[in-house]
Amino acid sequence: MERMTITVEKREELGKGAARSLRRNSMIPAVLYRAGDSLPIKFSKKDLSRFINATAGEQVMVNLQFGDGSSRLALIKDYQVDPAQGELLHADFFEVSLTEEVKVTVHITMVGEPIGVMRDAGILQHLLREIEVECLPDRIPGHIEVDISGLEIGQSIRVGDLKLGEGIKVLTDPDVVIVNVIAPVVEEVAPAEVVAPEIKEPEVIKKGRKEEEEA
Repeated sequence: MERMTITVEKREELGKGAARSLRRNSMIPAVLYRAGDSLPIKFSKKDLSRFINATAGEQVMVNLQFGDGSSRLALIKDYQVDPAQGELLHADFFEVSLTEEVKVTVHITMVGEPIGVMRDAGILQHLLREIEVECLPDRIPGHIEVDISGLEIGQSIRVGDLKLGEGIKVLTDPDVVIVNVIAPVVEEVAPAEVVAPEIKEPEVIKKGRKEEEEA
């Protein structure tokens, strides 16, 4: 598994006000979790943003390098972004050991274009975008590629069809459908409205009424 290194500092500043002050000084508050414990930390905004942008959608192990010379291996668990301004606000990491298995979610990416879509105008449905796996940290796949080019209408790929590396246990239900191709929707044309023909009064009746009016 790919590994990156980021410089990190222990954080003494706590609370919302302190977090805002850190961000004004181009630092991002974060927390490192490990076996029920947590350690407040902080990153350079530039370094952490670069790491998140470079690993978007990937599970990448990171080496957190502290100023005292110590380091810890971790995976990013989550991060928050300001919905209005798009600015990075906070990040959560969890520490891992190379000798202990971890449970993580891994992103699924599609490769190719289904024959059922190209040839038969079918509709591709992407129903599952990540699965949960359990393995040693250095065996975690960055992402899982699924080749969908051979899918025809009515066919699907399920979690149980995935072929992952040795030592990787899939925890997601194997019967869950990841992707399928369905037949195109055919719109039914409503029958044209039948207009009843106009019925004209017989001429004799009209004449009879006219004679009555004159009388």
